[in-house]
Amino acid sequence: MKITQFYPLIQVTDVSATADFYCKHFDFEPAFDSDWYVHLQSKGTPTTNLAVLDAWHDTIPTAGQGVTKGMMISFEVDNVDNVHEKCVANGMEIVQPLRDEPHGQRHFIGIDPNGIMLDVITPIPPSAEFLAQYRDDAVPT
Repeated sequence: MKITQFYPLIQVTDVSATADFYCKHFDFEPAFDSDWYVHLQSKGTPTTNLAVLDAWHDTIPTAGQGVTKGMMISFEVDNVDNVHEKCVANGMEIVQPLRDEPHGQRHFIGIDPNGIMLDVITPIPPSAEFLAQYRDDAVPT
């Protein structure tokens, strides 16, 4: 099997406000824009995509309709400090302050308009304790 694209699709009650949020904070732009679905593409990395869908749209089977629950979206970025500064300046609610983790991440966690947590990360070298848990070619630097 060849996967040609992979992206999260979040089910929300306000498609427009959610799309605007991701454009404002993470530099996405609409590649497809309707009142029930917006396909967002990163301006800087076109292979990074995010879809926003009306939670009650009839393309979703009845059993799956409703707002997305129980997920966190991670954005790995080249400079988390700069992104943190931009997100704070633009009014994003931050629920975990910027900090370094011994497992090899500098990150913060914010909230989107639907309550979905957003973990914004820059890899950093892990502590010796965690280094052994990484495959050799997967160690953050």
